[in-house]
Formats: sequence, C-alpha cells, structure tokens
Amino acid sequence: MPKTDPEPVRDPRQDHLLTPANCVVALIDFQPEQYSTVTSASREEINLNVVALARLAHAYEVPVVVSTVGVDLGVNQGTEQAILDELPGVTEIDRTGVNAWEDPDFRAAIEATGRRKVVIAGLWTEVCLAFPTLDMLGEGYDVHPVADAVGGISQVAHDRAFDRMIAAGARPVTAISFGSELMRNWARPDSDKLRQVVRWYFSERQRRLS
Repeated sequence: MPKTDPEPVRDPRQDHLLTPANCVVALIDFQPEQYSTVTSASREEINLNVVALARLAHAYEVPVVVSTVGVDLGVNQGTEQAILDELPGVTEIDRTGVNAWEDPDFRAAIEATGRRKVVIAGLWTEVCLAFPTLDMLGEGYDVHPVADAVGGISQVAHDRAFDRMIAAGARPVTAISFGSELMRNWARPDSDKLRQVVRWYFSERQRRLS
C-alpha cells in the first residue's frame, strides 16, 4: 500500500532529537580575523555550511544567538555579512573574553529561550567553540557542535577539540543533518522548507567548491 501520510509527530518539546521547538542555535565569532587563521577547512566551505545553518534556523523559526569578540574594543570586525543577511532581526552580542559562556549577555540570551538543546558553531573549534560547549555540558545542556560549519588553526587542533567535546558528552551534527532532524518527514506540510535549502545548498556547493 502506498505511503503518503506522515507518522504522528512526537512531542516537539520532549523529543530527545532536535526539533524546531526544543533547540537554540548559537553562532560564535564568524569574523574576518578568525577566518584568516583557520586551516582545517576553507572559508568557502565553512561559510556555505554556516549560511545553510542560518537559513534552516530562520525557516523553522529556531531562535539564534550571534556573538562576536573584540568589536567594541576596536580590534576585530563583526560577523560575516552573508551570515547576518540570513538572520533578520538578530543582533550581535559582543564580548571581550574567548569563552562566550562567561559573558553575561550571551548566557542570558541562551537562557531566555528556555531551551536546553544548543546547536553551536564557532571559530576557532578549539577555543571559541570548545570552551562554551564544555561549560554548557557541565551545566546539563545537550550540546550539538556543527562539525562542518567550524574550523581550527590546524587539523590537529580541530580534531582534538572534537575529541575533547565528544568525551565530555557533546553530540556533533552537520548543517544538513540538522535540517533533516528538524524536518523529520517528507510528507509533512513544512518539508518544503528543507527542500528549498537543500536545492540551494547542493547547487551552491558545486559552484563554490568545484
């Protein structure tokens, strides 16, 4: 018998998997100064996946917290404009410290969502991603670093940072797996949100990375 109807939707807030209703996305330090020192992945590849992550969060109405470091100090520029363009209404939170979780405004923004599942990406992997991830895990958050939307100053630094985060309980995802986890079923009325991003993604990936 043909299958054309979706399975029942599980409780979107209590589901152990990511849903549009139970997670928040955190994007940390996607700034020119950080990109310039990353060697574990290309700027083009990182940007492609961060923009996909932002598009998916916006499409599925997942709250997004964006943070920068050193802008108010006058030493760094702000977030890559291509990322901000996908997040209308989202305001950057600047910091002086490398660990975003130690910044009261960043922490308050995450806590204000009331969500305990955090999908997180940042530059560098070994510092600006790893430190808040480890702190949030220590406070009982369910943290999902986005493995293909980040980069370290070396492949070793990137890989060891993921080893450290996974050992502490982090559960990595990728940009497109995140979207698939939110969508969950092709027969649902909102599945076109993922279809549109996926069509753009693979076309753009071929253009940028070929």
